[in-house]
Amino acid sequence: MTRTERLKEIIKHGYENAPALRRLMDEAGVRPADIQSVADLPKIPVTSKDKLIQMQQENPPFGGWLAAPKKELQHIFVSPGPLFEPDDEWQPEAFQAVGIDSGDIVINAFAYHMVSAGLLIDAAVRAAGATVVPMGPGNTEAQVDIMLRLGVTGYTGTPSFLKIIFQKAEEMNIDPQDVPLKKAVFSAEPYPPSLRTFFEQDYKMITSQAYATADLGIIAYDRPGEAALRLAQNMIVEITDPATGQPVPAGEPGEIVVTTFNKTYPLVRYGLGDLSAFVGEPDDEGFYPRIKGWLGRVGDAVKVRGMFLHPLQLKGALAKFEGLGNFQASVTRPDAARDHVKLRVELKDAGVASPTLGDAVKAAASQACRLTIDEVEFVEAGAIEPSARAVVDERRWE
Repeated sequence: MTRTERLKEIIKHGYENAPALRRLMDEAGVRPADIQSVADLPKIPVTSKDKLIQMQQENPPFGGWLAAPKKELQHIFVSPGPLFEPDDEWQPEAFQAVGIDSGDIVINAFAYHMVSAGLLIDAAVRAAGATVVPMGPGNTEAQVDIMLRLGVTGYTGTPSFLKIIFQKAEEMNIDPQDVPLKKAVFSAEPYPPSLRTFFEQDYKMITSQAYATADLGIIAYDRPGEAALRLAQNMIVEITDPATGQPVPAGEPGEIVVTTFNKTYPLVRYGLGDLSAFVGEPDDEGFYPRIKGWLGRVGDAVKVRGMFLHPLQLKGALAKFEGLGNFQASVTRPDAARDHVKLRVELKDAGVASPTLGDAVKAAASQACRLTIDEVEFVEAGAIEPSARAVVDERRWE
C-alpha cells in the first residue's frame, strides 16, 4: 500500500471512529473523499499541542481522538501537560541505521515510568533484533559496571547522559579502548557537534540522532554520512506557516505538522510547535524524504531533559500558593552535561519569603512538570514583566 493510500485510509478511519477529527473536518466543510493526497491535507485545521491538552481536559481522557474501545488498550502513557497517550508502535528504522541488530546488547537509558519513551523504544530496539537492558536514567556507576560485565554494544538515551556515564568510567580508571559500547541512537535533546566528536572520534562509535515526541514516536533520524534527518515512513510530515497552517515553500523553515497512521489514536495535522525545513526534492507522491532537524520552537514550551516544560504546568503549581505574582523559568546548561532549571517568582507583598516556601514551591512545580526544578528565587513585585516569556531557553549548543 502506498503512503497516499494509507493517508486516505487513515482519514476515512479517523472520520468514522474519532469524534474529534470528525468535528474538525465537519466544521471545516471537509469530507474524507476531499483528501486524495498530501496536497489536500491543509484543508483540515492544525491541532496544536496546547489545543490537544485543552481537548483532553474538556473531554477526558483522550479528547475525542481515541478510535478504538478503551478496553482494548494495553498501555496509557502520561506526558507533561498532562497529555494522555494510548498504545502506539515505534519503528526500528533509527536503530537499524547505525547497525543495531541481533548481535547487539543495548542499554535503554530512557525512563520506563509513565512516559512512553522507555517501553516503546524498548520494543523498537527488540524489533531491530537486539537484546535490551532496561536501565533507565541514573546510577552511573551501575551503568558502567553492567556495560562492562554484559559486553553492552549499544545505547539509547540522551547524549549528555552517555557522556556522564563515560566520565564515570574514566573516574573508575577504565580505558576508552576497553569500553565495548560502539553504537548509539540519541534523542530528547540536541546532539551538538562537540558531543558527536567526543563519541565518534574519542570512542570510535557510530551514532545517530532521532527526533521524536512522546505522542508520535520517532519522526526522523540521521544516518551515518547524511547531513539531514531522514523522515520515518509510518507518518506524514508537513512544514507549515505557524499562523495559517498552510505549507511553506520548500527549504524554508516552518512548524512541523504530523499526520500519523496509528488507527488507535489517529492524530491528523498535529502541530508540534517545533521548527524545521524540508531538504531535497519530493518523491512522486509529493512526500519529502528529509528535514534539516530541530530549528527551534514556535510556542512557549521548551524541552528540558527530554520533557516539555509548559508554562501552564508552572501556572497551575503556583496557583496553590497565596501571595505569588508573575513567574519566569530559565533553562541553562552550566556544565555542558545537565540542564539547570531556575524558577523566579514574584512576591506580591514586600518582605522575605518564609524558609519553607521555596522548598514547597520547588516541590509543587517539580511534581506538576514531572521534571526537577533545581532552584527557586523570589523577587519583588514588578521585577518580571507580565509580557515576558514564561519559559526562557538560555542554553548554548556547540
